[in-house]
Amino acid sequence: MIQAVFFDFDGTLADTAPDLVNAANQQRLYAGLPPLPFEALRSSSSQGAIGLLKTALSLTPEDPLYEATREQFILDYTKCMTDKTALFDGVDTLLTTLEERGLRWGIVTNKAEKLSFPIFRHLNLEQRSAANICGDTAARPKPYADPLLLAAEKAGVLPAHCIYVGDDERDIQAGKAAGMKTIAVTYGYSPTPELIPQWGADIIVDSPDALLATILGMVDKPIQSV
Repeated sequence: MIQAVFFDFDGTLADTAPDLVNAANQQRLYAGLPPLPFEALRSSSSQGAIGLLKTALSLTPEDPLYEATREQFILDYTKCMTDKTALFDGVDTLLTTLEERGLRWGIVTNKAEKLSFPIFRHLNLEQRSAANICGDTAARPKPYADPLLLAAEKAGVLPAHCIYVGDDERDIQAGKAAGMKTIAVTYGYSPTPELIPQWGADIIVDSPDALLATILGMVDKPIQSV
């Protein structure tokens, strides 16, 4: 029986793209470039600074300007990261329903702790969550299984009794590596949503409402090997 559900954060539980895009466009302004339209940057949000700076400025970690630009991006993001960020519609109902059903839930994100916990607190998630695992909490981030195994340990459940939900292929890779059931969501930030069926998730859903119905449908089913 499923006992816990773990979620990716950006693009799965919370719509963080408006603030991430704002910080990325700020870097373009420093470079004397006009801001890009929101939709041009939204799909890079799950990749954090690496994805956003590549899209916004064609910068990669090998570029001499990358590290200084990344540091400025993070500085600017810390100033605005709770301005427009909010849970996706239906997510609060989803989490409340899980709690009412006696199911534990937690967050497993590749976002660094210093950029995650202020948002968790802003959205009143930190104390509700059975585990808050960030990109620098475990030995290795997703797509490795380490953070998911740590989340299960903190929640006091076996990985085989857990579901992991995410909007990026790394999420599904990590969930499968940890021996969890996996759900991919299409409403997040994937730049290639048409490829989501190729990720190998157990189930694909297109909204938080559908996600809740899917989780509840999985809860009472006997555990089968992943």
